[in-house]
Amino acid sequence: MEQRHLGRTGLRVSRIGLGTLTWGRDTGEHDAADQIKAFWEAGGTLIDTADVYADGGAEYLLGQLMEGLVPRRDLVIATKAGSVPDPERRFDGSRGHLLAALDASLERLGTDHVDLWQVHAFDPATPLDETLQALDIAVSSGRARYAGVSNFCGWQLAKAATWQLSAPGVRTRLASTQMEYSLLQRGVEREVLPAALDLGVGLLPSSPLGRGVLTGKYRHATPADSRGASEALAPFVAPYLDEAAGHIVDAVATAADGLATTSLQVALAWVRDRPGVVAPIVGARNAKQLRAALSVEALTLPDEICQALDDVSAPVHRYPDQDWSTL
Repeated sequence: MEQRHLGRTGLRVSRIGLGTLTWGRDTGEHDAADQIKAFWEAGGTLIDTADVYADGGAEYLLGQLMEGLVPRRDLVIATKAGSVPDPERRFDGSRGHLLAALDASLERLGTDHVDLWQVHAFDPATPLDETLQALDIAVSSGRARYAGVSNFCGWQLAKAATWQLSAPGVRTRLASTQMEYSLLQRGVEREVLPAALDLGVGLLPSSPLGRGVLTGKYRHATPADSRGASEALAPFVAPYLDEAAGHIVDAVATAADGLATTSLQVALAWVRDRPGVVAPIVGARNAKQLRAALSVEALTLPDEICQALDDVSAPVHRYPDQDWSTL
């Protein structure tokens, strides 16, 4: 699998990442082990997790499986901290919470460092410089090799990345930002992606298949074994089952038919090769599903197909987004 630099850093990662959102909850040890082996054998390196996935269960499972399946040196382990199960305060970006969460993650993962440590979301109740200082401490102490953020809007990302580049003292450059990005969700193109490109921050798209909808599995009905049929995840899928999304899904299916490939591969190749994208994070129920996604390595979409998909899924850009010269 092709390797790409993560932002303006020396860290190289596979251009498809493996997500673990469902590990330790819907994905058990056997399926997780099969996925890691399939991913590694395909040349994949980047595995993304978080301390809140299955209340720490995803990290623990990953740590248990790494021990005997794949050499630690062959993997780029990314985790996140900052989300908390508190309805009064969903995010805690305080230095104390973040560093304690990192130590707990390392213990569950069974490693002395993570390769990429990410702040899971922006915390308006904590001064941003305090949150960023936690990243500096994590890297300077050796507990993290690189640092990034997740779910920061445009101005938040620009402020954080600029602070790390210009504030006095030894600061850790932001390597990445993880955001939802797909043909069904192109909101990052308004301000987040321009900021990331300008400041040398690599984009790691989550839900690159539109929460599974872009595979076409929901075109005619909701499969009984799908997320859309799950009581816990149905609300997660529902926003992308409207009429507008249906037109995009149909266009992807048409492109797939013309290229003699699958909707999954077309949708994933489109987002993988967008400017600023480093590695879409793909989640799968089992190794068979994962291998289907990894087979996209051989596919590059023709320019005319990319343009057609761009047109059918184009987000509305109005003042004061990047280009309002026609107003």
